[in-house]
Amino acid sequence: MPLAPSAAEPEQHSVQADLVAVLVAVTGGQPRILTTQAGETLPAGLFTANHRSLQASLRAWVETQTHHPLGFVEQLYTFADGDRSQELGMRAISISYLALTRELDDAGQAQSGWQDWYRYFPWEDWRSGAPAILDQRIAPALQAWAAQATGKAAAGARWERACVTFGLEDSDWNEELVLQRYELLFEAGLVAEAWRDGMRSPQGQTLLGTAMRNDHRRILATGMARLRAKIKYRPVVFELMADSFSLLQLQQTVESLAGRSLHKQNFRRLIEQQALVEETGEISSQGAGRPAKLFRFRRNVLVERAIAGNKLPLARS
Repeated sequence: MPLAPSAAEPEQHSVQADLVAVLVAVTGGQPRILTTQAGETLPAGLFTANHRSLQASLRAWVETQTHHPLGFVEQLYTFADGDRSQELGMRAISISYLALTRELDDAGQAQSGWQDWYRYFPWEDWRSGAPAILDQRIAPALQAWAAQATGKAAAGARWERACVTFGLEDSDWNEELVLQRYELLFEAGLVAEAWRDGMRSPQGQTLLGTAMRNDHRRILATGMARLRAKIKYRPVVFELMADSFSLLQLQQTVESLAGRSLHKQNFRRLIEQQALVEETGEISSQGAGRPAKLFRFRRNVLVERAIAGNKLPLARS
């Protein structure tokens, strides 16, 4: 006979499921995410049974909020936030989605709440080379954390993990390890969310990046990593572009998402080889430079078509 739960271990019969959206746009060459609560949370809402699927529910809710139809939508993961479960008195789970949209409406206006995603992860922007925060703050803090390990071997393993994850010393930077980097900083107590979970804050330690409530920065990191991987083999980036665009604008959009600079000629050669775009016959007169040809995405290209190679043509210094 199964044992009944004891009074000290109450059984949780209720589950609250929230849909949490990582809504990404690129405006003026900067990656943007839609937030609520003064930038502290991602858009979220209770799941309702009014739609045939979770994705349909998300689309309806997001399109009501942003007044933009969503193109690419993909489920990320289901997260269980322990703090919220305790606060609500029931099991709270967050079903997260990544979706691409536009920040500006047809009139060129943007609703409030859009933020640069590098506000939350300043160490992820390598477009101008390694960010100063790595050498000035992150590397010393991780060295100190590694030294706190019990035993020389454990300390060495911690530092090796930090180097591989953050591209320190002779390790290469992998732009897709967004979540692993956040999780390591969390473990080392270098982000504010760690202290909410009962860790003891070090004296004088400045915490890194802008914090978010609940587990929303972890969800954002997951969405960033997924999109950085996705743009390498699926042409989802065109969901973020206007109907017509220059090749420079396209390159800047990809760079903003990847957080890496791209080799201009290699990038253009890749786009041409894949026949992903076609000329509109129009010329852009915006900007101070020479007028640029405008292109549009060839919608008849198979959406699942793989872009040649596994890596973006990243410029290496």
